[in-house]
Amino acid sequence: MIRDFIKSREAILVAALIALILVVESRFSGFAAPGNLASVFNDTSILIILALGQTLVILTRCIDLSLASNLALTGMVTAMINAAMPGVPVIALIAIAIGLGVVMGMFNGILVWKLDIPPIVVTLGTLTIYRGLIFLISGGEWVNSHEMGEAYKAVPRFDLLGLPVLSWIAIAVIAGFAVLVNRTALGRAFYAVGGNPHAAVYTGIDVGKTRFAAFTIAGGLAGLCGYLWVSRYAVAYVDVAGGFELDVVAACVIGGISIAGGLGTVTGAVLGALFLGTIKNALPVAGISPFWQLAISGAAIIIAVAFNAQSNRKQGRIILKSAEHAS
Repeated sequence: MIRDFIKSREAILVAALIALILVVESRFSGFAAPGNLASVFNDTSILIILALGQTLVILTRCIDLSLASNLALTGMVTAMINAAMPGVPVIALIAIAIGLGVVMGMFNGILVWKLDIPPIVVTLGTLTIYRGLIFLISGGEWVNSHEMGEAYKAVPRFDLLGLPVLSWIAIAVIAGFAVLVNRTALGRAFYAVGGNPHAAVYTGIDVGKTRFAAFTIAGGLAGLCGYLWVSRYAVAYVDVAGGFELDVVAACVIGGISIAGGLGTVTGAVLGALFLGTIKNALPVAGISPFWQLAISGAAIIIAVAFNAQSNRKQGRIILKSAEHAS
């Protein structure tokens, strides 16, 4: 078991992550301090949550490019409600955010399932629609910190056992996904649908419903992240999380989630997000412009996809050799 882990993609990511932290620490003392690493994890928490949602979608041979727009819309809605009706409990606003995110995820899933439209086309369209809706409901105006209630802004920052609540939410989502993917019939269905949709049908799995479930769960997580993002940064506007969908896809691909579907792990997605989050935290420390972040994310996707493709070719050759020996 230990030998298998050492050879796995996750072990490579762990080694790369440790190496990255040590390199930055060698240049800038204190980066590897436990307190700073906890801060890096907290900064990456939203990316981790969204990457896990995207993982489910990618496992089924789909992709959701609208998650960041979903986040921005739900964040704007909760901020506007809080500003207009300060008496609404925060837990109700979180429920509204998750519910609205689920509806948007279901909309994507229905279009993919019932109309058989390619997921990338559907989610590119809804990406634009959701951004447009933000402008329509807000009139292009911002909701700023002074318009938000203190309770609304306090939840992600509240310290619990030495970590902010935002970090604990990410940890809870990771644990929940580990159970969902590895211990439930639905989790196995995600892999089956992505691995071979035609074979999945013969085993009694409804491919459309499984993909619908993946989009719905991802949408709900994006809704939750909408509240967490806006309350943490205490500002809501049309372009919140603009381009963040690229980071989400990059985290998944770096983590070894195969764009072809059916391959990937929760651990890989989390490590991919942490690797990307560590790079983004290291850039300002190194004095590198944040405008390089998109270029780095794009380069990371290309390198990771090339690495995945090469690994798959090697596995294919091993399978062929095994078949030849068997014959």
